[in-house]
Amino acid sequence: MFRGPGCFPRASLAPAAVLAVALLSSLSRCSLLEPQDLVVSPLSQYFGTKTRYEDANPGLPPDPEAPRRDPQLLENCTPVQLVALIRHGTRYPTAKQIRKLRQLHGLLQARGSGEHRADAAAGRDLGAALADCTLWYADWMDGQLVEKGRQDMRQLALRLSSLFPALFSRENYSRLQLITSSKHRCVESGDAFLKGLWQHYHPGSPAPDVADMECGPPKINDKLMRFFDHCEKFTTEVESNDTALYHVEAFKTGPEMQKILKKVATILQVPVNNLNADLIQVAFFTCSFDLAIKGVKSPWCDVFDTDDAKVLEYLNDLKQYWKRGYGYAINSRSSCTLFQDIFQHLDKAVEQKKRSQPVSSPVILQFGHAETLLPLLSLMGYFKDKEPLTAYNYKEQMHRKFRSGHIVPYASNLLFVLYHCKNAKTSKEEFQVQMLLNEKVLPLAHSQETVSLYDDLKNHYKDILQSCHASEECKLPKMNNTSDEL
Repeated sequence: MFRGPGCFPRASLAPAAVLAVALLSSLSRCSLLEPQDLVVSPLSQYFGTKTRYEDANPGLPPDPEAPRRDPQLLENCTPVQLVALIRHGTRYPTAKQIRKLRQLHGLLQARGSGEHRADAAAGRDLGAALADCTLWYADWMDGQLVEKGRQDMRQLALRLSSLFPALFSRENYSRLQLITSSKHRCVESGDAFLKGLWQHYHPGSPAPDVADMECGPPKINDKLMRFFDHCEKFTTEVESNDTALYHVEAFKTGPEMQKILKKVATILQVPVNNLNADLIQVAFFTCSFDLAIKGVKSPWCDVFDTDDAKVLEYLNDLKQYWKRGYGYAINSRSSCTLFQDIFQHLDKAVEQKKRSQPVSSPVILQFGHAETLLPLLSLMGYFKDKEPLTAYNYKEQMHRKFRSGHIVPYASNLLFVLYHCKNAKTSKEEFQVQMLLNEKVLPLAHSQETVSLYDDLKNHYKDILQSCHASEECKLPKMNNTSDEL
């Protein structure tokens, strides 16, 4: 348990007066629901896919229209097209997570006196403080975008339009192309991004309804943005296969998680047999949701220290690795249609420039999920560790590349920027590409160079562009198994 302001010292380690002050702090924070100035927690960098964008991308400028320019961005060439894959902004917990939180809250409220209570400081402890907290999460929230998520999108729009002013010019506004997942949080993220652009073009003027904007609202395309739902091999062999996440389940009952389980049972004064890894994880995520949505340090955060957070982050990363990353080949191969779609846009822009025609779609914005971005990045070879993440190598993976919170926090974005270099010495050098992840230049996975000739990049990914066909990749084999485990 970290010892920052407002943390709860265990009764056996602190005087009653100190305990009372800590508990008063926790209780007062139960009702603190209004957003505050940015609150930083030592746990913030370990929340995995529930990480705030600003925690994964520190140093964001306070003025989104004066963005920090990555010095590795090309300067001597003109950007002619940007294709962006954007994860939705900050959201509420899902209904499933809310039900688990209610279950845990009910355990705290049902605690008996005597053997399971360590009364101190006028009969109060952290478990009692949390039991007295009012749960403000409701089933209707179910993964919906929150106001902080809309702000994430508006500010991202302002930064990108300031970073690439020629592409996001007022003249190009009607030519913006927006695609989204059907999930409400993605549709609303696209709407909020457009309203951020409106603010850029018309400062101080209220934005109209997105349906009345020149470019129109985002178009739903789940075959692109939720490709995993349309891949039978993935849904059968991974999504619905109880054994596919073996390492996740094994880690839940492993020594690292069992140590946390016993510790939390002691802190909350509940029988350890009443707890499980899922309830521990939902308590940890509640800390992250309160921080991300309301900007407050929740008393749930007082249950954990950074060592606990690292273990819980690994549990989350194991799930992402085996379900969305390198665990099974179909996880990434199912995204090849999306990858090919990106290059079809780039190809079209190259052909139009070669014919001295204006680029018909200078900006393509695609709004999806962490589950959209992680498979695609894995397909391209990013964040691959030498050894697979397993239930048994937590210590060896302490410095792993695959950390989902650093890769796909809320509002994460992967940009493909196509440049036209009119002073190029050869025709091959005329078109070049850079990729940015979360607004920072992403070195090429195969060379670590920060820029690639367009033809060279296509040649490197030739197998995916020419030989990866979703209809074949997603076809179930005659024998149903998970033999493609890496």
